[in-house]
Amino acid sequence: QVQLVESGGGLVQAGGSLRLSCAASGGTFSMYGMGWFRQAPGKEREFVSAIGRSGRTYRADSVKGRFTISRDNAKNTMYLQMNSLKPEDTAVYYCSVSKRGYYNNNEGDYDYWGQGTQVTVSS
Repeated sequence: QVQLVESGGGLVQAGGSLRLSCAASGGTFSMYGMGWFRQAPGKEREFVSAIGRSGRTYRADSVKGRFTISRDNAKNTMYLQMNSLKPEDTAVYYCSVSKRGYYNNNEGDYDYWGQGTQVTVSS
C-alpha cells in the first residue's frame, strides 16, 4: 500500500507561483511513475503533468512553459513548480502513483492517489 500526501497549495494572485509537494510512503518510490492531475469545480479531473522513473516528463499543453514537474527519490517526494499562475489553474491538485511505471495522461494507469491540495488563483 502506498500513501501519498500533497502539500503546498494555497491562495495566490494571478502571475504568482506555488510549489506543490507529494510525499510518498509504503513503497519503492524510485520504481514508480508519478503524475499530477487537477479538478476544478464542476469539471472532470484532468491531467497536468507526469514523470517517469528516469526523470522523463510529460505535460499537458495548458501548462507547458509554466509548470515543471520533478522528483527527489532520496526524499520519496515529487514536486510541481507552478509559475505564471492563471485563474483557470484554480483546482484541487492530486498526485498519483503508477506502480507499473507509467507516466502519461491516463488515470487508469495510476494505482494510488492522494487526498488533494487546493490551489486558488485570484484575478
